[in-house]
Amino acid sequence: MTAPPQPPMPTGLLPADTTEDVRRRRPRLAVLPIGSFEQHGPFLPLTTDTVIACTVAREVAAAHDVLLLPPLTVSCSQEHAAWPGTVSISARTLHAVVTDLADSLLRSGIGALVLVNGHGGNYVLRNVVQESAGRRMRMALFPGTADWDAARDRAGIRTSAHSDMHAGELETSILLHAHPELVKDGYAGADCPADDRRHLLTLGLSAYTTSGVVGRPSLASADKGRELLAGLTEAFAEYVALLGTGADADD
Repeated sequence: MTAPPQPPMPTGLLPADTTEDVRRRRPRLAVLPIGSFEQHGPFLPLTTDTVIACTVAREVAAAHDVLLLPPLTVSCSQEHAAWPGTVSISARTLHAVVTDLADSLLRSGIGALVLVNGHGGNYVLRNVVQESAGRRMRMALFPGTADWDAARDRAGIRTSAHSDMHAGELETSILLHAHPELVKDGYAGADCPADDRRHLLTLGLSAYTTSGVVGRPSLASADKGRELLAGLTEAFAEYVALLGTGADADD
């Protein structure tokens, strides 16, 4: 029996620097994309959050002198466990991995780290950044709520941030722009409103949607995705100014 064809692999998401490239540029700020491996309905890949985090990180790295790191591709997706393919790690494991990476970067002379988070369920990343306050490694979490809100306004996203929770207008738009080959047919008829999700963490997402979608992907467009990325790239400049070059690891 012939195996079905595998979906295409997204290109251009992994950094291509050599060690000599980094030695020559001597960046003092690193950018770490953090995604997930979880269901995104029948038309977006399990890697959606990772692809989005990498795409955002790639855009900001093109505009600023930073060390672009490869992504963390599995994170805290327990609320999606009812769907085949979803894989998770614990919050304590994600906390430990990001903290270890920050320590390693500091030893190599990089004193600031921005976590580009593509998955809303990675709540523990807020604690990682919170705990970095007052330490030599300065950290930030990007995009923040205000960054997303401004980008959504710029792009003309019609669904509210609360309603556009998963595989909706925003995520589908970014992939339609940056990686249209990853978007399968069917998103135009996959809208699923589920604004009352008050027990999401207890019951999981399957209590509120059978398809895995929460939002209105029918409103997505490549033009909106382009403007979303442009807005986030502009917003990142504030983080560069805030973190500066980070701590001096040679002190």
